[in-house]
Amino acid sequence: MPIAAADALALLKQAHSQKRLAHAYLLSGPPGSGKRDLAFGMCSHLLGCQPESALKHPDVHSIAPESKSRRLLIEQLRELEQNLRMRSFEGGSKFAIIFEADRLQPQAANAFLKTLEEPPPNTHIFLLTEQPEQLLETILSRCVSVPLRPSETKTRSPAAAATASLLNAFFSTQKPDLRGGLWLAQQFQALLNETKDSIHSAAEASFKAEEKQYKQTVDPKWLEQLEETHAARTEASYIGERNRMLEVFEAFWTDVLLCQNGGTPRHLPECETHSTQTASNLDKDEAIKRVQAVTKMREHVGATGVNEPLALEYGLLNGFAR
Repeated sequence: MPIAAADALALLKQAHSQKRLAHAYLLSGPPGSGKRDLAFGMCSHLLGCQPESALKHPDVHSIAPESKSRRLLIEQLRELEQNLRMRSFEGGSKFAIIFEADRLQPQAANAFLKTLEEPPPNTHIFLLTEQPEQLLETILSRCVSVPLRPSETKTRSPAAAATASLLNAFFSTQKPDLRGGLWLAQQFQALLNETKDSIHSAAEASFKAEEKQYKQTVDPKWLEQLEETHAARTEASYIGERNRMLEVFEAFWTDVLLCQNGGTPRHLPECETHSTQTASNLDKDEAIKRVQAVTKMREHVGATGVNEPLALEYGLLNGFAR
């Protein structure tokens, strides 16, 4: 379950104090979730520097996509590995930070596996990404995953904001019965389709621009690989946005539970009126069932081979129709 960056930092500091700090972490989450803050916070904790100056510390080594195609190249990984093999400047810990780790090309990723699995002593590696599903399984299996949730003050993506508006429309115009639940499922599927079309259109335009730029200067096979990479990233972008939209439903029921336990709604302020009213209309056991229903819906939708519309309809009916 995604956690706040501040909470994750506290847990990592505790792990360090107990000598249980792992050598490789995958920090994932949407923009604004605090991936950089978490990595810099650990550098500060172990090296005694200020978080904002962590990248300037001689024992902190980082790489980020630099090529025109926005890829992390094998040459960058080799240079990083060479720096990590050198003695620590201050005789203590060393850090490697890989920004946008999902941009690792397979060749570069495979070349980094041995270092990732058995880094030099006192070395800690942080891979930062918004799209962990784009990383090779061999990379994922060698890292401790730390999924981060967005900051509560962060503006929602347009698609997630539209989902919150859809929830408001549901509670304002529909009854929470079978007919209303089907309406919600149909409207949400239409919103998902619109979101997917927008992502695919942007990705197609981006690929055509790169194709035009490189067509006369690179091997045709490289262009084929570029097209495959674009297709994979497009699908990953859609999956990521779909998750953010589905998180809105979970946030609603989390706020309902908060209300029922004497708190105030804080995860989905756009729907505060409806979450407060729903909390008074349902008992706690029923609210917990609704939370479980939308959580299972996210899991089912993300599973391989699952029919997305059917999984969404089933989940939304169980989550919002009585």
